[in-house]
Amino acid sequence: MGVWECGGVGVGGSENAGVSVFFLPYPDTPILPYDDFIHVRDRESDKDLNTERLRVAVVGVGNLGKHHARIYSQIPDIELAGVVDIDARTAAKVASRLGTSAYARLSDIPGRIDGVSVVVPTDVHLPVAREAFALGAHVLIEKPIALNVAEANEIIERAREKGLVLQVGHIERFNPAILALRKILTRVGFIEVHRLAPYKAEGTEVGVVLDLMIHDIDIILNIVHSPIKDIRAVGIPVLSSSEDIANARIQFENGCIANVTASRISFEKVRKIRIFQSNAYISLDYQNQEGMIYRKEAGRIIREKMPLEKDEPLKLEIKSFLECIRASRQPVVPGEHGRHALRVASEITRLLHENSLYRDAIEEQRNSPPLDLRKLM
Repeated sequence: MGVWECGGVGVGGSENAGVSVFFLPYPDTPILPYDDFIHVRDRESDKDLNTERLRVAVVGVGNLGKHHARIYSQIPDIELAGVVDIDARTAAKVASRLGTSAYARLSDIPGRIDGVSVVVPTDVHLPVAREAFALGAHVLIEKPIALNVAEANEIIERAREKGLVLQVGHIERFNPAILALRKILTRVGFIEVHRLAPYKAEGTEVGVVLDLMIHDIDIILNIVHSPIKDIRAVGIPVLSSSEDIANARIQFENGCIANVTASRISFEKVRKIRIFQSNAYISLDYQNQEGMIYRKEAGRIIREKMPLEKDEPLKLEIKSFLECIRASRQPVVPGEHGRHALRVASEITRLLHENSLYRDAIEEQRNSPPLDLRKLM
């Protein structure tokens, strides 16, 4: 796969002036998740994986990890060999429900482990991935791939050295709405994204950019095939110690602009992307897997519903991962894609942290009294 380098960073004169970064885009990727893969190195131990029952494990069975475990347990020819969690009661509960065993460590699971889902907090992705690779297991690691690019580099290199599949859990790539979208895109001119969610303590080891916005950064990089020219970002903390709401404006060399908003302090859940190109405006709802196309015809605008076959994106993601293990081929979202999305997300985070608005919000969290609503009366 291609490797993307950051060609240099030049910060503008003012605190919110943005930055020229020249991140290269993803190379062209297949429209469907099973086309044109690059093979990973064949290994002696993998010779019979295309016929044998695969043994898999899930490390971290909280809100998301329990669904990884559920899906593995429902797939024929897959054995859920065990679940791992630092919370023994949580692990035991999930294991009991799915007919498997609970363990304190991945290495405690007896026998061969062919694949591992890493669904732990981002700050421990690296040690868990190290343990999985040491056991010779292929890895599906949740997004973001790591806490920083240096850790992502190590994870990618260890997978490469072992000849193992490394897939990053950018789940929206498997959303039927996105799979359909790729078939009708031409030259994208403007993208607007809103990803809003209610507050949950889980995931707050990172800010909202790495927690939520990175989903949309990955999709944008995957559909806009042009280097990034400029990024401007703003965000503030509200309930956690890092940004809980953020907005980024990403300008590409080809003129396309993406305006991306992410919040984890909303009372409603919203997952929408709007894409404008010369011949159409496309509106997608990730959450409900629905899409509308507004196109020109005979001097007027025609509104049509996109024909979508709904499915569970996580199930499609996991099935794709398992097929890559069996066929010894690169996944739809390899480690390099995860690293590139992380680079852009990290740059957005750096910019908003340098903004005086962010610093003032941190100070207000410490010292300011609550908003006095009596002033409205």
